Amino acid sequence: MRELIAKYCSTLKLGSRIVQNYPDIQAQTHEEFLAKLLAMEVEARERNRKNLLLKQAQFDVIKTFGNYRFEKMSIPNSIDIETLKNTSFIDKKENLILYGPVGLGKTHLATAIGVEACNQGRHVRFFRTVSLVNQLLDAKADCSLKRFLKQLDKAELLICDEWGFIPFEREGSQLLFQVISDCYERKSMIITTNLEFSKWNSIFYDDKLTSAIIDRIIHHSHLIVFDGPSDRLVNSLMRKQ
Repeated sequence: MRELIAKYCSTLKLGSRIVQNYPDIQAQTHEEFLAKLLAMEVEARERNRKNLLLKQAQFDVIKTFGNYRFEKMSIPNSIDIETLKNTSFIDKKENLILYGPVGLGKTHLATAIGVEACNQGRHVRFFRTVSLVNQLLDAKADCSLKRFLKQLDKAELLICDEWGFIPFEREGSQLLFQVISDCYERKSMIITTNLEFSKWNSIFYDDKLTSAIIDRIIHHSHLIVFDGPSDRLVNSLMRKQ
């Protein structure tokens, strides 16, 4: 009988979980057994989907809100911590700009939001900004830019980490502007940066392009400012002591 069940599951493309687990299900009625069997399959598929979304997001390191401290950030009245944690700003196609010195938890916060979005079934992509630009340049060079942009378009949330650490040449700036324009009012972005807006012209090729980029990013955005001593520096000093 087990072989017959396995055959039916294969025909229906249900995989091997049902065959492996149905003998362990305890139930008083056929209906209860069937409900538990289907619930087990649904839970497994949801878990696999979340794991796939986390893999596709390509986070550098998985971070969550579990041990995150919010005291080093100033949040505007337009948003609150609960909205950050439940990622509901994504439904409104709003952006977050996380600004402040290095080592204060900007990347941790951006990643934790992205991980939670994946857990909710949302498509997310995480990039260090220089890596995104390099991938755009490589895609254009090998004639795969259209395919790469199509992959980016699937994301409901695009995270650009370390924005402004390295300046870009003209072509890289233009390609990044194309990505930002594609995101504008269609999906959410999170940008982490230690560079104030007035200095963004040092990143991009010209002032006109810089103004266009800033205009699209800050519209529908919440600016969250980080301040205080670097967590990495404090932890390093504590280890030395």
